[in-house]
Amino acid sequence: MPEPSPVPPAPPPPGLARDLAAAVRGDVDFSRTARALTTMDASNYRRVPHGVVAPRDAADVAAALAVCREHRVPVVPRGGGTSIAGQATGTGVVLDFTRHMGAVLELDPATRTAVVQPGVVLDVLRAAAAPHGLTFGPDPSTHSRCTLGGMIGNNSCGSHSVAWGTTADNVESLRVLRYDGTGAGPLTLGRGWAGAPPGLREFAGDPGNRALIRTGFPGLPRRISGYALDALLPESTPDRTGPDLARAFCGSEGTLGVLTEATVRLVGAPAARALAVLGYPDESAAAEAAPGLLPHHPLTVEGMAADLVREGAGLPRGGAWLFVETGGGTPAEARAHAERIVRAADALDAAVVTDPAGMRTLWRIREDAAGTATRMPDGTEAWPGWEDCAVPPARLGPYLRDFRALLTAHGLRGAPYGHFGDGCIHVRIDFDLLTADGVARFRRFSEEQAGLVVAYGGSLSGEHGDGQARAELLPRMYGPEIVALFGRFKDLWDPDGGMNPGMLVRPDPLDTNLRFGVLPERPVDVAFGYPEDGGDFTAAVRRCVGVAKCRTTAASGTGVMCPSFRATGEEAHSTRGRARLLHEMLAGEVVTDGWRSAEVRDALDLCLSCKGCRSDCPVGVDMATYKAEFLHHHYRGRPRPAAHYAMGRLPRWLRAAAPFARPLNALARIRPLAALAKRLAGVAPQRTLPALARVTFRDWAARRVPAPGRGEAVTLWPDTFTDHFSPEVGRAAVRVLEAAGRAPVLPERGVCCGLTYVSTGQLDQARTVMRRTLDRMEPLLGRPVVVLEPSCAAALRTDLPDLLPDDPRAARLAGDVRTLAQYLQEYAPDWTPPRLDRPVAGQTHCHQHAVLGDAAERRLRERAGLTGGLSGGCCGLAGNFGFEKGHWEVSTACAEDQLLPAVRAAAPGTELLADGFSCRTQLGQLAGRRARHLAEVLAEGIDRRPDGAADRG
Repeated sequence: MPEPSPVPPAPPPPGLARDLAAAVRGDVDFSRTARALTTMDASNYRRVPHGVVAPRDAADVAAALAVCREHRVPVVPRGGGTSIAGQATGTGVVLDFTRHMGAVLELDPATRTAVVQPGVVLDVLRAAAAPHGLTFGPDPSTHSRCTLGGMIGNNSCGSHSVAWGTTADNVESLRVLRYDGTGAGPLTLGRGWAGAPPGLREFAGDPGNRALIRTGFPGLPRRISGYALDALLPESTPDRTGPDLARAFCGSEGTLGVLTEATVRLVGAPAARALAVLGYPDESAAAEAAPGLLPHHPLTVEGMAADLVREGAGLPRGGAWLFVETGGGTPAEARAHAERIVRAADALDAAVVTDPAGMRTLWRIREDAAGTATRMPDGTEAWPGWEDCAVPPARLGPYLRDFRALLTAHGLRGAPYGHFGDGCIHVRIDFDLLTADGVARFRRFSEEQAGLVVAYGGSLSGEHGDGQARAELLPRMYGPEIVALFGRFKDLWDPDGGMNPGMLVRPDPLDTNLRFGVLPERPVDVAFGYPEDGGDFTAAVRRCVGVAKCRTTAASGTGVMCPSFRATGEEAHSTRGRARLLHEMLAGEVVTDGWRSAEVRDALDLCLSCKGCRSDCPVGVDMATYKAEFLHHHYRGRPRPAAHYAMGRLPRWLRAAAPFARPLNALARIRPLAALAKRLAGVAPQRTLPALARVTFRDWAARRVPAPGRGEAVTLWPDTFTDHFSPEVGRAAVRVLEAAGRAPVLPERGVCCGLTYVSTGQLDQARTVMRRTLDRMEPLLGRPVVVLEPSCAAALRTDLPDLLPDDPRAARLAGDVRTLAQYLQEYAPDWTPPRLDRPVAGQTHCHQHAVLGDAAERRLRERAGLTGGLSGGCCGLAGNFGFEKGHWEVSTACAEDQLLPAVRAAAPGTELLADGFSCRTQLGQLAGRRARHLAEVLAEGIDRRPDGAADRG
């Protein structure tokens, strides 16, 4: 990797870390890892902090502020780090509220209020309120990981704001600490002057100030930009006695004080919901239709265009859509409400969905847009910056047309989407933020875009705050006099200027602190091809924009990402955290050791290489590949961990051991010998070594007399795990294929997908193995290859062509790969599987979910009468990961996330399915239950048929 020219950030004042550690009971971390993890949020900006403090309570916050004040160091409150304007980055001390201050302290159904700490994740609050028929109204698309503190800081809104308003509309009171140490403890802000800093009452009562405030703030539902000075007016409260200090504090982006506790209002959640999806020719037509739906009192009116929708989304006909959610006391009532909206709408096409799973699928399309929008259809990168402007809803259609024209005039592209019912539009634009000319164009566009928004009576920010992205342009929206009032307001609260400087007031210029400037200008030398990133590893790492979908604390549905984060709760063990560390490794300022970095190595150590992020991350970050790449460079020319030699080269050892399977199995049952073997091989002592097959699948196939009436030949891949550990799976697959009228043929010996070499970063050996495989498979290329082990199929489908991009045979073999169910669906569609008629439980292999998909498997199970679904997540064994020493706790925690609970909850007689050897092994070792490959279950059913055969296609 070429060495960048690092300009080290300013060091912290001497004694700061020591004094904080002495004063704070929580965590004080000034390590390179902690700093690297907090240099960025979900914006275009990057600022390097001195360190991170995770306070345990308000007293800890006060102690941290006192130390920082003494050292004249600023502080930045931070929640989930999903801010997209830069306000969750800073150069001083970051206060991380997610570690210890993330609780729902009280919830009162009678008063419909809840008392929460700033680090509580929104979905945690909603889950606590749900049993009482309540919810918190504002719901950004990051609801599974954003925090209430961050929502209050940014005055977040979400898709339901047409019904329930902004966060400020749902806040009762706040407990805050000021940087200057005013008060013996947190000050309570609500309605009235209690807790106000000295001089604020006079500021608000000044007739000139009142006149400016009353005339200078646009009246629209999504006016988030600037400080909410209008909350200081007498008319801001229902009794017209004003002020509403809690409302004035909302949206202040951590620049006024530190929130330690909030009392928020809850709303009644409809007992049933329906979703009307309306299709329109384009987003302007959809935008013009949105205001007309508001009199029907929907819960949401969301819009998005076709260029953000992946194929096969199942949406009605159109080039843009409105997602209109309705509520009711019963499903029939909610549906009737949605159907009235459909009748009232002048749409090209429409659909009403009431099935909860179907609604979740459609909402996921909308919620993932923040990530999907970061790539243009041609793969070009797109960025936030003008993510959430808002205009009066009635003017949204014309505004969008002018906005498109402005993009075209600057040679830019973007795909608008968002809260059409509130006139708030999200868009990622393909700015070139890597070159001086591109950054200059970014500035010119930003200045003209601000003028366009103001011309339509809009707000530069309609949801996520101004941060660094737009604060410089606030004079265009408010004029210099009101911006001067913002500065005076800030100084009354924070006279020392210690709260998040550079944001909102006296902001840093919008084209400084960009996170891309520190990255290498030339592509680094790498092993993988990174075809979707132009062969550039730096571009691959840039994929992570920080939306943090990987930080969800509970898996949903069949999703996988990110099992290690759910097991540890540590940012360093999330996909985003690892991407941030790789970014800083490339930058060379905080992480200075390049590929030799111990910080990156340690963070990647608990990456299971499950590939879940490849499919579940909205921008397709592939951390399994990045990990393999890093390990390849990190250990080049020096000794590796023992597990890399033992398990990374497993195919080689198993071929040598196969003739001695019986005595080796006997020796493995002798505990002292097994313990010694595990210690030498780097295997976790809690693990049981799997038994070797007495007769490998290959040897069985070589001795077997093929069934009569052989049909069309099909290549059956003898993967290492099936061959040496689970030959019964291979035998079952042969039975199924022959019953379907096919003649399975094994390739010659020596073929291997290279998976174990890839997962341990031994990429030179992996390429050698893969080239040998291509040489031996060349006569068979062009016809389907059935691969029974999902991880091997995924390696052949993705790792093979990515490591050998210049060998056309690699792409051909990758295209030939099929799972058993995929092959039967495509090449034997008329074959009738046996009717098994029993429920199933188990797990879809994470690599299958991420790379291959399981639609064919689900259809085959349905045809065979195997009812119920398989769990998502990762089993936690994940090839060599769960066997490696030091991974036992995380491995078992991953299994407890979804797999083991699903198996324990299964009714008697439930068939346990797991096509992956790792998943079956994990179930056997942790639950004492035997799971089977789908091929085994089908083969058993075939053998139980009266004639002992199946219909042939």
